[in-house]
Amino acid sequence: MILRHITWRGLVFLAVFLLMLATLRDRFDQWVRDTELPPIVQETSVEVRDRSGALLRAYTTSGGYWRLATTLDHVDPRYVDMLIAFEDKRFFTHNGVDLRAMSRAASQAIWNGHIISGASTLTMQVARLLEGGSTGSWQGKIRQIRLALALERTLTKDEILTLYLNRAPFGGNIEGVRAASRAYFAKSARRLTAAEAALLVALPQSPEGRRPDLNSENAHLARDRILDRLALANVLPPDEIVAAKTEPIPRNRREFPRLAPHLSDRAIGQAPLRSEHYLTVDARLQESLEALAITALRNQNESMQVAILLADHTTGEILASVGSAGYKNTRRRGFVDMTNAVRSPGSTLKPLIYGLAFDQGLAHPETLIQDRPTAFGSYVPQNFDGQFRGLLPVRKALQLSLNIPVVSLTQALGPARLVAALKQAGVTPIIPGGKAGLAVALGGVGVTLTDLVTLYGGLAEGGQTRPLYWRQEDEPIRTGRRFLAPIPAWYVNDILAGVAPPKNAPKGRIAYKTGTSYGHRDAWAIGFDGKYVAGVWMGRADGTSLPGIFGGELAAPILFEAFARLNQPTYPLAPPPAAALTVANADLPQPLKEFRPRDAAFSAPMGGPELAFPPDGAILEKMDVFVAKVRDGEAPFTWLLNGALVQSGTRTREVALPYPGRGFVSLSVIDAQGRSARTDVFVN
Repeated sequence: MILRHITWRGLVFLAVFLLMLATLRDRFDQWVRDTELPPIVQETSVEVRDRSGALLRAYTTSGGYWRLATTLDHVDPRYVDMLIAFEDKRFFTHNGVDLRAMSRAASQAIWNGHIISGASTLTMQVARLLEGGSTGSWQGKIRQIRLALALERTLTKDEILTLYLNRAPFGGNIEGVRAASRAYFAKSARRLTAAEAALLVALPQSPEGRRPDLNSENAHLARDRILDRLALANVLPPDEIVAAKTEPIPRNRREFPRLAPHLSDRAIGQAPLRSEHYLTVDARLQESLEALAITALRNQNESMQVAILLADHTTGEILASVGSAGYKNTRRRGFVDMTNAVRSPGSTLKPLIYGLAFDQGLAHPETLIQDRPTAFGSYVPQNFDGQFRGLLPVRKALQLSLNIPVVSLTQALGPARLVAALKQAGVTPIIPGGKAGLAVALGGVGVTLTDLVTLYGGLAEGGQTRPLYWRQEDEPIRTGRRFLAPIPAWYVNDILAGVAPPKNAPKGRIAYKTGTSYGHRDAWAIGFDGKYVAGVWMGRADGTSLPGIFGGELAAPILFEAFARLNQPTYPLAPPPAAALTVANADLPQPLKEFRPRDAAFSAPMGGPELAFPPDGAILEKMDVFVAKVRDGEAPFTWLLNGALVQSGTRTREVALPYPGRGFVSLSVIDAQGRSARTDVFVN
């Protein structure tokens, strides 16, 4: 009876006890569930990356912190293993609180009369970092435990570990392991030595007291203690521990990368809400050309500035863009991106003018042209050196950058045709007064360095535009507009390739042109090989004159050095098209032997030739031969298709020309007196 009574009372007591436990458990669970989680997502530094993912530039957060967004695959796995082994070896098995560690810490504190070791798990440390509060009091510790338990119920272990990798303090305004690795080792956190990883494990415990740049001795001792603990835990082999202890502690904080600052600012301005921006720039080349820009200004006027742009003209990708030397140099106005500043191009538009003249049948590279004092109405241009060379080949006139011949060709073409060709080539010309005159030929127009590199890239591509782009997300334009036929473009490229390189320039066959604007405000050099196109500008950012500067002396050597810093052989220029007329002046058709100035190209003066068929603007169906008819004019006639000679010396007024292929076709005829006519048609 007593046994039954005891058993019954025991059962009641047990039931009550279990009920109380269940109630406590439920209330505890409710207490954890009711935990108000602080914001988990935190602002990170905006990053700008190059074509291969390398960091070009990073920006501090609005609070002034370097905090690079980090995921587990951004970090060396050895660092993660060392962190867990030292800070929380049961991280993957506990629920946010390690009761065994707490029991050990409590017993040690009771036995020794003071705290010997801590019991905070990584999850509890994340809780403290999220709240930013103190855990020095019991209330703070309880709050930390409650939040840690709630985090474990909300997030995965990898997510909690990722929060630590992003939030852990490493001294000063450095937060997160990626930022710390950059700041102290100037490297990615993906590949850390054992000594580096151990230092990064030690720093968050006392980020200010162990900062290697301020307290290198403390940092050294803390790192070695970590290594000793890891040796006891068999995380690292003994020989690696010994080697790691001999590795020096970094004594300075490193600068974060600040490459391509102008492009980086522009990327953020265009997409301010993005945290990562990917450019087409090559970080190695960008860094090299930024250093070249600084070197170029040594021993120069303290207000002079330089800009360099290099691109792949086969794709349109900008590989390096140096808007200035010294982004923060206020005296030189380094904050101004001179790759997009509108300036006078000087003589750099001359190759396009000659190309148009070849395209229109006005001249050939071996055509003779006059360089003599000439008045074009009230406009009386002079050569830079004040000299005149008389009659000389067009090839030589372009290579010497003479002014009278190119103005004569511009008058024959018409300035409006030149401006239209610039626009077709991807240039945005700024015309003073809104109406182009002959001065456009010598730089009387506003363009940018990017414009000129685009233009010359189009010349390198055989007269077809290849718009430049600098953001990886932008879709390249595979087929651009044609502004010159392939043969005239090749003529120009061949002439520019024959220009003598600067003294002591690196070897490599580069087609290039220099230019100096009126008043010596701008010095230019633009050039290309078979794959790359580059441009250099020098002058003052405020447009003030710098007497004595010339593109050939200042900018050209930098251009050749920029190509040399590609660290690869020069790509050969394109071979001549099959129909290119590569003959001496004596073998040219009579109308092309010597250029005769006219008031306008392809007007049909009294008695001059006139194309009777096909009419201008006609759409023709595919045919075996291309029939053309001319009336008036004086035989013999010379016929050109898209600027290429197809027949000469013909005396009949109806000819059968080769089928030119589908697309727009420019047909020109020149009579014995050098008078000409032209028609543009489309062939299906």
